[in-house]
Amino acid sequence: MLGNVSLLLARLLIAALFVPAGISTLSNVAGAASYFAGLGFPLPTLVALGVGLFELVGGALVLIGFQTRIAAPLLAAFALSAGFVGHYGQGGGDPAMLFMHQQALMKDIATAGGLLALSVAGAGAISLDRMLQRQAI
Repeated sequence: MLGNVSLLLARLLIAALFVPAGISTLSNVAGAASYFAGLGFPLPTLVALGVGLFELVGGALVLIGFQTRIAAPLLAAFALSAGFVGHYGQGGGDPAMLFMHQQALMKDIATAGGLLALSVAGAGAISLDRMLQRQAI
């Protein structure tokens, strides 16, 4: 039982990162598009919408424990990509900014690790996946 509670807590904590980020991105598409344009992305508004939707939907899937073994590795790949694109080598000559970007990159790497663990363990007994599995039997 403790393992299932731990998996639920893991899902809640990871979703607490992605769901608000998705909402924030979708609430300020112009600002997010400006950020992506600054990184050199083509069609930055489309990228902002895609990122916001991916974070929101992926985070919600992990939160409720639906298709976790699919959503978690996709979010892990996203976290690693976002970390390296948005933070690796950023900060210029400002030591404080360099440190901030290094910490953000490490946070993205650690988040990907947690998501990969969820992709192996699954959502656990306290999840929509398990509830649907029980109904199918």
